[in-house]
Amino acid sequence: MSNSAEKSQTIIAEIKKAHGDTISDIGENYGYPMVTIKKEYIHSFCSWLKNEAHFSFLVDVFGTDRFTSEDRFEVIYNIFSLRTQTRIFVKTFCSEEDPTVDSVSDIWTSANWNEREVFDMYGIRFNNHPDLRRIYMPEDFEYYPLRKEFPLIGIPGSIDLPNTTPDID
Repeated sequence: MSNSAEKSQTIIAEIKKAHGDTISDIGENYGYPMVTIKKEYIHSFCSWLKNEAHFSFLVDVFGTDRFTSEDRFEVIYNIFSLRTQTRIFVKTFCSEEDPTVDSVSDIWTSANWNEREVFDMYGIRFNNHPDLRRIYMPEDFEYYPLRKEFPLIGIPGSIDLPNTTPDID
């Protein structure tokens, strides 16, 4: 067994021991631990991950639209431990009817803009976020461009666009 595989197995065992009742699924994906946490436990799990398991670097937070009737949206956290040189992916699901997840921006400040981007593109709200507002789209834009039902050509008339292309001299 390689050193990387040993590290993965060690963190998986630690997680099972400390948070077995909050886990929906746990395993490996492309050689990295992948943990699915029930959404009501995401904040406490991430706090433990940083403070007890020493995963101090939140690399990325991103969303996906699975376009399913149950648990339509995923929020995935890419987290790295500088101490052990181990990466872990943590994910949680939320429904179309209640697209909310607790913010982890108080645990990792780098989550702030990532959560805003997920909100802006998918409409997933992050509870207790310090400044949840749109980051790319206008505040009054009523659509979420990365949702599967959003048309590829956009929605005509939803954003004012220039009428002509400027001349280049």
